Amino acid sequence: MDTHVRNGHGGDVDEMPVPLGAAAPTTAAAVLEEVEPARRAQRARPSAGDFSSERMLRGESEPPRDGLRWLLYRATGGWINLGPSGAERRERELVARVKTPIAGCRRVAVVSRKGGVGKTTTTLMLGHTFASLRGDRVIALDGNPDAGSLGYRVRRETTNTITSLLAQRERIVRYGDIRAYTSQAPTRLEVVAADDDPRIADALVERDYRAAVELLETHYNLVCLDTGTGVLESAARGILRVADQIVVVAGPSLDSARTAASTLDWLAAHGHEDLVDGAVAVLNAVRPRTTIELDRVQAHFEARCRAVVRIPWDPHLEAGAESSLERLRPATRNAYLELAASVADGFEPDERSIRW
Repeated sequence: MDTHVRNGHGGDVDEMPVPLGAAAPTTAAAVLEEVEPARRAQRARPSAGDFSSERMLRGESEPPRDGLRWLLYRATGGWINLGPSGAERRERELVARVKTPIAGCRRVAVVSRKGGVGKTTTTLMLGHTFASLRGDRVIALDGNPDAGSLGYRVRRETTNTITSLLAQRERIVRYGDIRAYTSQAPTRLEVVAADDDPRIADALVERDYRAAVELLETHYNLVCLDTGTGVLESAARGILRVADQIVVVAGPSLDSARTAASTLDWLAAHGHEDLVDGAVAVLNAVRPRTTIELDRVQAHFEARCRAVVRIPWDPHLEAGAESSLERLRPATRNAYLELAASVADGFEPDERSIRW
């Protein structure tokens, strides 16, 4: 007597018989191989999520927001409406991508093996952009064991840190409970700070960071993870194991670009090829004039990553203090919007989102 492997809809996946006594495909990889074609087809089908105002409304039917088009619209009392400019329509398209729905929780780690390239700033501004535009909950966790500074980049509402969060995790049941351990910016971004004393932070190991992320994903839809420079450290390993996506950051220098590339090399060589393939690379703090061939650097990362975004140098971010989107130069603010849209393009569910 023969049996057949069947898919989730009750149909035969393969007409080849499976003899009795043969081992069934019970591993996660085997099940994913069986169901992935159907899941890809499901994602490709139209759904109610397609009907967002940014995607479906005619841009020309809305008044322009600024510029000469707005002045003409206002001067004629709305009789002449040229509609939004190309730049404004482009911005609306980016906003629509940033608002891509998330099934459950998405964990995005910001990484680099070199310090001083702007990992913390990238984590912060990425989180601000998401939180200001999305309707769900967004939080950033300082996963830098070397006295990370993310908690000082927003106005502190609590002295609690990741250590106190872990110490009291059994008592945290509702969202209101966890708010005692976070600081919230005007954008609605929440931050869990690291400990100032590196001796305390160093005591946290891989399982602690994994436990912290598992607690946060119960109450938040998007978790941005700031990491240290040591990808071999226990903290980084714990974060990478739970990350769905990564953002790799490089500064506009040969040394920094080489280090970012070596970060991708290490990840690919240690079982994280999926993270590398879906990565977004950031060329950070780019000035108008530089001695490095940025186009060649960008081409290198475009060949390895899903997207590459350049972030211009901005004086507001140079101080390393509390930062806000409103005080950024328009070009910088637009670049972070493009970064958030590129990251959100990876919010489609994949095998890393499945819990076994």
